[in-house]
Amino acid sequence: MIVPSLSQQDVSLLREDTPATGRLIHFNNAGTGLIPAPVLNAVKYHLDLEAQLGGYEAAAAAKPELDAFYTSLSALLGCKPHEIAYVENATRAWDMAFYGIDFRKGDRIVTGRAEYVSNYVAFLQVKNRKGIEIDIIEDDKNGQIDLVELKAAITPKTRLIALTHIPTFSGLINPAEDVGEIARASNVLYLLDACQSAGQIPVNVNEIGCDMLSGTGRKYLRGPRGTGFLFVSDNVLDQLDPPFVDLQAANWIDENRFELVPHAQRFETWERYVAGQVGLGVAATYAIGFGMERIGNRVCSLGAQLRSELSRLNGVELHDKGARKGGIVTFALAGETPVQTKARLAEERINVSVSNASSARIDLPHRGLDAVVRASLHAYNTEEEIEHFVKVLGKYRE
Repeated sequence: MIVPSLSQQDVSLLREDTPATGRLIHFNNAGTGLIPAPVLNAVKYHLDLEAQLGGYEAAAAAKPELDAFYTSLSALLGCKPHEIAYVENATRAWDMAFYGIDFRKGDRIVTGRAEYVSNYVAFLQVKNRKGIEIDIIEDDKNGQIDLVELKAAITPKTRLIALTHIPTFSGLINPAEDVGEIARASNVLYLLDACQSAGQIPVNVNEIGCDMLSGTGRKYLRGPRGTGFLFVSDNVLDQLDPPFVDLQAANWIDENRFELVPHAQRFETWERYVAGQVGLGVAATYAIGFGMERIGNRVCSLGAQLRSELSRLNGVELHDKGARKGGIVTFALAGETPVQTKARLAEERINVSVSNASSARIDLPHRGLDAVVRASLHAYNTEEEIEHFVKVLGKYRE
């Protein structure tokens, strides 16, 4: 069954819910998406409630909305509500899963060149602490993780496959489902970083076959900053030991004993950004309402259009990899640094970002790149915005 993209009526509604689209062109959704009105209203309402009732009392009054967060996120990811944990950001969510693994000396982690900087420095820290080894899988001819090499790299010492689904510095969409098949066949834990993919394309943990998945609210889901989530499958819950616990994660049985709660909330902490959790639940529901396949189709289509138009612009070099590409488009202009390009676009009220080699040590320098301009589109962006973007971009030669 072919799922259509969003209609023009849908796009108009998305833009009506996003007032800033009338004042600027926001091509920095891989940094932070523009929050839609329903999410903003939900967060403001709860903050007002805290001011009126008190924080504890407001949280008690918002229990249905807080419970709805788990239902909404599980619907978004295709899992059970009790397999979801609310965490303050994507990195901490990923950390709770990764540092919960009891690595031993000689264990091996398998990853690819798209891995996110915070994840890789965690690998290095555990390598220094416990003597694990890191196996980097090279890209295949299309620029995605090489599945043949990945399968060949698995040994009895391989403890974890860690994959970034969509890197922050490229349009690549890694073949997460194929990696899941390899992980299952090898009986190896599989941790997926969905920081850029959740909200940009459909993400179903059962189809992917990952054991753990981390994500953020602030990017393509268009939720509040300071919010994140973690999926942990029931199948591996007892194989992980949370790196720290509190009264949310555990029950204090007596003076000398505690018990972890029997679900993914063992990876949570009691104190949290309550308004953010409410807002993130609303953001997930909002995305589901439009249909993630339809949103994903539009985002990928807009990304393809921008790449096509940039490829015809004199002096532009595109740097996206992968057989499948999404809404993140990376490039550089001859005669202008990425920082200069970003600043020039900002003068025209166009938001983009710059990805530096310091955040991609095993990828960008490997390709001879110091930095790239990152333009990341969402479903509320338009074909007309792309045309204007390309026109403005070309002015530097005039």
